Amino acid sequence: MAAVLPLSVVIVAKNEAGNLPRCLASVQGWVAEMIVVLNDTTDASEAIARQAGASVHHRPWQGYRDTKNAALALATNPWVLSLDADEEVSPALRSGIATFFGRPDRDQFAGARFPRKVWFIDRWITHGDWYPDWSCRLFQSSRARWAGDAFVHEKIECDGPVAKLSGDLHHYSFPTLTSHVNKIPLFADLFVQQQHARGRHFSLGAAVLRPAWRFFRGYVLRRGFLDGYPGYYIAWATAFGAFVRYSRLYEEEQRRQPRGE
Repeated sequence: MAAVLPLSVVIVAKNEAGNLPRCLASVQGWVAEMIVVLNDTTDASEAIARQAGASVHHRPWQGYRDTKNAALALATNPWVLSLDADEEVSPALRSGIATFFGRPDRDQFAGARFPRKVWFIDRWITHGDWYPDWSCRLFQSSRARWAGDAFVHEKIECDGPVAKLSGDLHHYSFPTLTSHVNKIPLFADLFVQQQHARGRHFSLGAAVLRPAWRFFRGYVLRRGFLDGYPGYYIAWATAFGAFVRYSRLYEEEQRRQPRGE
């Protein structure tokens, strides 16, 4: 039987009954603690989490950064693995984490990062803007906090060196193409909030150049073309998402009521 690592897994979720079983199963039995923090949840997420052996807490939504920091404070082990409900620790990553915990110099590191790999339509995406998507998700709770914007793009900031682990974190973020398209306006709205919080305004140059650059970078420079048609879609969708974000910013700043001719 594999040794149980002195590690707390922390998951923040809302109505994730479809994803939680896979996520929890990937860490069940080899970590010391599983914590699921729910906000405004109306599905069976709580029952699923408790059945898997996780402790469940309810917290109000405060934005990604602040909600995740509140969840982090619940961990009782010095090391934390932060997961989203639609993620899964692969066998290779589990092995990489176990190897890291066996290192005598482990506690010299404030955290550890590893690549995150997305399943999209019919394959794992291994090029373009979506991979390797290095993510620092394993860290000492006393030496790391969630930082960045309160609205979107939160990230872990570590007080010390960060190790690099082998093995992918599997990400099932978009079960259908429609689910991906539906997130474009959501992230556009968050982008508007973010830009206004920073005191930034619409730029025609950015609205024209940023989408073109995102397509070229993802499809050509980062070889998204090697992921077949899904890679082509991702490059175009990423460019379109940037275009929508800047267009929403323009709309927010320029919208007027109709007037007579």
